[in-house]
Amino acid sequence: MANPVFDNSALFGDQRRVGRGGTLAQGAAGAQTADAVTLEQMYATPDATTRETGRLTYDDVIIRTVGLLALLVVAGAATWVLAPELFWAGAIVGLVLGLVNAFKKKPSPVLITLYALAQGVFLGGISAFYEAKWNGIVGQAVLATLCVFVVSLVAFRSGKVRVTPKFTRGLMIGMVGYLLFSLINVGMMLFGVNGGDFGPLRSGPWGILVGLFAVGLAAASLVVDFDSIKRGVDRGVPRSFAWYASFGLLVTLIWLYLELLRIIAIFRN
Repeated sequence: MANPVFDNSALFGDQRRVGRGGTLAQGAAGAQTADAVTLEQMYATPDATTRETGRLTYDDVIIRTVGLLALLVVAGAATWVLAPELFWAGAIVGLVLGLVNAFKKKPSPVLITLYALAQGVFLGGISAFYEAKWNGIVGQAVLATLCVFVVSLVAFRSGKVRVTPKFTRGLMIGMVGYLLFSLINVGMMLFGVNGGDFGPLRSGPWGILVGLFAVGLAAASLVVDFDSIKRGVDRGVPRSFAWYASFGLLVTLIWLYLELLRIIAIFRN
């Protein structure tokens, strides 16, 4: 018995079935004509795009990132107006969902969307408190975040900043060191060490220097995010991983915004 795939193919099928009631020669001639037409149509067909093959594209990442940011802004605006004191709930839920999404092997659009909403509640509430104390600070922080994002993207696209193993290793060391520093600062605040609004290690000129260091780490993290997205597109990973890319960008942008908000507050103090 012949292979059914080949048997039903216009190119590989049994040509003796062509032209029922005709001669074998006529059937063969008709088959050759059909084969020529089919081949011509195949060669004339344009190559399949990455979207048609289900592979990741930059558009996929952009659309999902913009959508998540829109949800975050809506949730943040609602929290700002209705219940800014709920920012603690948003912070806790966002932390849990962030850890869950970070360790999942496959991206979950639902969990990533819920993360964006929770972070919107957190940012909306905390931004309202900052704005009440320092009028106009939220707009300044948003503008500064956009500027750092654009500069990081231009630096990456120009090739002046390259993600090498040494670059990645230095970024990881810096982030671990900054995390330990932040934990010590929070611990000192919990034990009643007086240090202003941001703790004893994050106030005054020293706090500004630490904040600028953190902004540098966030900008470098953005460059790594861009490089990861580029490698994903070049390798043709599944389109569903656009959710991972958008999630990573969202985490970095939130961190960057909070650091800039803190730096501007220290300056205005």
